Amino acid sequence: MTSTAPSPAESLVVRGTPVSLVDVVKDYGSGQRALDAISLDVHPGEFVALLGPSGCGKTTALRAISGLETIDSGHVRIGDQDVEAVAVHKRDIGMVFQSYSLFPHMTVAQNVAFGLRMRRVASADRTRRVQEALDLVGLGSLGERFAHQLSGGQQQRVALARALVTRPRVLLLDEPLSALDAKVRVQLRDEIRRIQQETGITTVFVTHDQEEALAVADRVAVMNAGVIEQIGTPEDLYLRPATEFVAGFVGLSNRLEGVLEHGRVAVAGQDLVALPNAVQDGPVAAFVRPEDVLLAEEGLPAIVLSTSFLGAQRRTVVQLEAGSALVVQHAASERPQPGDLVHVAFSGRPVAVAPLR
Repeated sequence: MTSTAPSPAESLVVRGTPVSLVDVVKDYGSGQRALDAISLDVHPGEFVALLGPSGCGKTTALRAISGLETIDSGHVRIGDQDVEAVAVHKRDIGMVFQSYSLFPHMTVAQNVAFGLRMRRVASADRTRRVQEALDLVGLGSLGERFAHQLSGGQQQRVALARALVTRPRVLLLDEPLSALDAKVRVQLRDEIRRIQQETGITTVFVTHDQEEALAVADRVAVMNAGVIEQIGTPEDLYLRPATEFVAGFVGLSNRLEGVLEHGRVAVAGQDLVALPNAVQDGPVAAFVRPEDVLLAEEGLPAIVLSTSFLGAQRRTVVQLEAGSALVVQHAASERPQPGDLVHVAFSGRPVAVAPLR
C-alpha cells in the first residue's frame, strides 16, 4: 500500500488553540483607556475579526495578545497559559503586519526560513517546510526572487508564509491588506480565509473595513472607544445590531427617530416591527437598511436628490416630505433622476432600535 504525501496545509496544520482576554485594561494616561476592561474568547480554530474605527483599541488588543503591548490589569491566555509575563518570542504566535517587513537582501525562501533558522531547525527540514509554506500561499516557484521583484500582494503572501512556517499556535493579522489596491485586497483576503480554513489555525484579524471583516470572519467583534460593543457572526451584526454604533458602523443604515411601543416602532408615519432587545418603550432611533426601503407605486412621497450606479444595483438618496433623507438600494433597471417625485415604502423586515442619545 502506498502512502499519500501530506498537502502543504496538512504539513503546516496546528491544532486550534483558544485565546482569551479577560478584563484587560490598557491606559496610556490620556484620559481615555485604550482598552477598558475588555473580555474576548476566541475558540480553537476560529477566525475572529476586530473591527472598528481608528483609535478604538483593536490594534492595542492584538498587541496585548502578541506581547508587544504590556497591559495594566486583566489576563491574556493562549491555550491554558496566562502569558502576561511571557516574552513575545515564546508565545508561539505568527504575526503579519500592514508593512511587509521583508529583508531586502534575502530571497523569498530566505525570508520565509528566517524564523526556522532562529529556532535552529535542521537544514533539510527547513528547506522542506519553506517550500510547503510557499506552496500554501501560491508562491512555490518564486523562492529565489527578491522582494523588489514581487508585487505588493506577493510580498504580503511571503509575509504570511513566514508567519505560518514556524507552525504557530495562533495567527495575528494587523491590517494586512490596507496597503494593497482594491482588486488585490479582495483576492488576498479570500486567500487568507482559505489558508486559515485549510490549516485550522486560530486567527485574530484587525481591520477598519467592515466589508473585509464580514467577508472573512467566523465572528466579528465591533470595538469603539476601548470596549467591545458587540460580538457575533457577520449575519448577527448586520441583521441584529445591538447598539446604535454597531448599526451605523456595520453596513449602511438609514437612521430615523420614532417611538417604540410594545415591540413596534412608529417612524415617518409608518408602523414597523422592532427587533427584540432590551430597549424600553419611548423615543428611539430606528435603523433601516437601504435594501429595506423600496421604490413603490404607492407609499411615502419623496424627491430624488441623487442616484449612483453600482452595477447590478443603484443607490438613490431621496428626501421625504417630512424632511428626512433616505438611502434606497434598488435594481439598476429602475432609473429615477434627481428632482423626480417618487414613492417609497418599507419592506416590513424588522428593524434595529436603540435609545436616543
